[in-house]
Amino acid sequence: MTDDHLPAAQETRSRRLLLALATLGPIGTSCPAPGTFGSLAGVLAFFALVEWSHLPTSLILWGFTLLALLAIPLCSAAERILAKRDPGVVIIDEFVAMPLVFWGVSDLFSEGTLQKLTLTGAGFVLFRIFDIWKPFGINRLQRLPKGLGVVVDDLGAACAAGLCLWIFA
Repeated sequence: MTDDHLPAAQETRSRRLLLALATLGPIGTSCPAPGTFGSLAGVLAFFALVEWSHLPTSLILWGFTLLALLAIPLCSAAERILAKRDPGVVIIDEFVAMPLVFWGVSDLFSEGTLQKLTLTGAGFVLFRIFDIWKPFGINRLQRLPKGLGVVVDDLGAACAAGLCLWIFA
C-alpha cells in the first residue's frame, strides 16, 4: 500500500467505526424497528448496571447523560457519512436517552428486583410512546441542526416519559 492510499484507508476505517457506534453495530442495521431495539438495548444496559454494578443509580444516569452529549457529534458524523437526515439505522440516540427516563424515580431503584423490573418496563413503554408520537413540541426538537436534533428529540421524549413515570410512581 502506498502512502497516498493510507489516508483513504484510515478514513474508511474511521467511517466504519463511527457508523458501528452510531448504529450499535448490527442492532441498527439488522433489526426490524431499530429505534425500539436501540431503546431496548439502552434499558437493558441501564437495568444491568443498576442490578449488578453496585454503582449508585444517579452515577449511572450521569454516565448516560454524558453519553447523550457525546452522541450529538457522533450522530452528526453519521448523518454526513450516510448523507441522510436522522437515518433510522442510527440508534445511539435512543440507547443513551432511554435510561434518562429514570432521573425522577432513581431513588426507587433501591427497592427489590420486581419493583425495578416494573419501573424499567413502564419507563420503556412510556419512552417508546413519546418517542414515536412526539407530542408537546418534541417533534419540533427534531428540526434542530444535525446531531443535536437527532439526540434532543429523544431527550424530550425521555423527559416527558420520566415526568409521567414520576407522577404515577
